[in-house]
Amino acid sequence: MPVSLDPLAPSALLDTARAVRENAYAPYSRFKVGAAVRGASGTVYRGVNVENVAYPEGTCAEAGAIAAMCAAGETRLTAVAVIADSPEPVPPCGGWRPEVGGFGGPRPPGGLGTTEGKEFHTTIGALLPGRFDAGHMSKV
Repeated sequence: MPVSLDPLAPSALLDTARAVRENAYAPYSRFKVGAAVRGASGTVYRGVNVENVAYPEGTCAEAGAIAAMCAAGETRLTAVAVIADSPEPVPPCGGWRPEVGGFGGPRPPGGLGTTEGKEFHTTIGALLPGRFDAGHMSKV
């Protein structure tokens, strides 16, 4: 379900990721992750990691948030936040580098956090250097 919040408040996006993190389904790793992405409309979409019996197969929190954004009809994100119970702020997982970068490009802000309150603010481009994007397929 989309959430409305002040689009200029980076900590609010992390707070949204923090709140939804509790809904993660991680019975195998016990590593719950929450994510929130802000679409171009300003609406915020949430996602959590979801594991299954074929662990480590599953769905990343970032993918869940982006899927919710696309299901609502948006295809451009303007910010991303990811949070987990880790010693340092947790970045989006490597498997979703092209997806986060592809929907947002290099400029949007990225907020990373821990459940203890540590935060790291950067941009998607700085967070995901060398990401695969549509430009790599320009010859097809």
